[in-house]
Amino acid sequence: MLRWTKPSPQPLNLMRNPDSSKCGLLLSLLLLATLTAVTLLTRPLAPIDETRYVSAAWEMWLRGDFLVPFKNGEPYSHKPPFMFWMFHAGWALFGVNDWWPRLVLPLFSAGALLLTYMLARRLWPQQAGLGGQAALVLVSAQLWAFFSTSVMFDVMLAFWVLVGMHGVLAAAAGKRHGFVLLGIAIGLGVLTKGPVILLNLLPITVLAPWWNPGLRWGRWFGGVLLAVLLGAAIALAWAIPAGMAGGEAYRNAIFWGQTADRMVESFAHRRPFWWYLPLLPLLLFPWFVWPGLWKALAHHRRLGLDRGTRFCLAWMLPVFIAFSFISGKQPHYPVPLFPAFALLTARVLADRSSSRVGLPALLVMALGGALILAASGQIAALRDQVAALPPAWPGVLLVLLALAAWVAGRRDVSPALNLALLGVAMVALVQLTVTRSIGPFYDIKPMAQAIKQVQDEGLPVANAARYHAQYQFLGRLEVPLVELQGVGLTRWLAAHPEAYVVIYLKDGQNLDAIPARHKQAYRGGAVVLVNAQVAARLLPDVE
Repeated sequence: MLRWTKPSPQPLNLMRNPDSSKCGLLLSLLLLATLTAVTLLTRPLAPIDETRYVSAAWEMWLRGDFLVPFKNGEPYSHKPPFMFWMFHAGWALFGVNDWWPRLVLPLFSAGALLLTYMLARRLWPQQAGLGGQAALVLVSAQLWAFFSTSVMFDVMLAFWVLVGMHGVLAAAAGKRHGFVLLGIAIGLGVLTKGPVILLNLLPITVLAPWWNPGLRWGRWFGGVLLAVLLGAAIALAWAIPAGMAGGEAYRNAIFWGQTADRMVESFAHRRPFWWYLPLLPLLLFPWFVWPGLWKALAHHRRLGLDRGTRFCLAWMLPVFIAFSFISGKQPHYPVPLFPAFALLTARVLADRSSSRVGLPALLVMALGGALILAASGQIAALRDQVAALPPAWPGVLLVLLALAAWVAGRRDVSPALNLALLGVAMVALVQLTVTRSIGPFYDIKPMAQAIKQVQDEGLPVANAARYHAQYQFLGRLEVPLVELQGVGLTRWLAAHPEAYVVIYLKDGQNLDAIPARHKQAYRGGAVVLVNAQVAARLLPDVE
């Protein structure tokens, strides 16, 4: 007599299938939270960029003016206000603090991971496992991991690019709200980092007939035009009243001058078109250097390009080429392309099961060995360039983790999980090492607080160099610093003998001999806060 037996449930092997039950997405969010915690606990707001942006938000907050950003008492036209508004929202809820501005970008990064996960499900609905793997690839790519915890605009811009990509796919599926979503993404992207959002979003719409054959061209491009107009209307809803409030110079800058100047600078041939190519192994580590990815990509190409793959290529390649030919390059400009890389990587890996991670693990192991040598003082040149030798334990732990990743790869642990853990661990441990070594060169809060004390005594303070407002927020300064250089500073000192001056020195070798209200290391040199008489003696040496 045959007897039916209920099959026992199979245990879920998360190590071999990290996307099961959305655990790939959850793990990526956990890794992001770990990186954020490490950053908050070890690294200060870094001059010049991070401190400048938080200071611009602080001056808006002080003035109660949420239309026009200010820097050191003057309208600041270089960046739109959306990120500053996000800082204000947190300060309204929690009070003015240092930690909220540093959480805004990780929160947008978390949103980008979720949108990437959802985008994979829209592009490949029959392969639900790709979303979690794409999120793991994204969170562990080195440049994304670094800028997810930095007070910069690029990850926030990438969030709006992803919103726009969802709108593009919805519109391609015949849903009119897709064009509305695209327009909202364009408008808020402009308010985040200016018109560069169009460079990230318009190529995918122009190439839509390639990745989505059968579109009605007239209806499609008409909808795209309406989306651009909607985005422009959203941006102008801020720009018009801000231009009227900020004055003629500010109005000219945000409507024309800034864009024209940047275009001239961008085509000034400062960096060659191939400049990004040698950086890719580092920016996309550990994925770019993993031979398994390139084998999977070759295999996928032989199988043919599906709609989702074409979508990712149409998103990524035209924009990367455009950035390559714009000579005003910065390493972080391609950050909004990283979700496309993560999606493409997850898709091509679905066709192959290779899990060995030998080369990335070997490179991480070599990095760990270099950190151990640096900690032991074996790299002689390092002593003159750091505030303190790094600790040895991050290097040792990095070597052990690389060995573990090597062994795990040979035991069929998911490469997405294995490489993601290795990549995030590398970023966290290197950050711990670097903070100990060069952190004192970038922690300027003590100087900012010393300036605040002088201003509270009713004394003026000048900055003997171009001033980037790096002290305004950290010192909670309510009075701008006088920005002076050269002859103008000499005359000002003669007219203000009671004043104090912030002076920057090329090195700190003679720092102990300088009588100063405050002095400290600063970005490879030193900075001192001295009275007018000492400043007059120091200026010839500084100049």
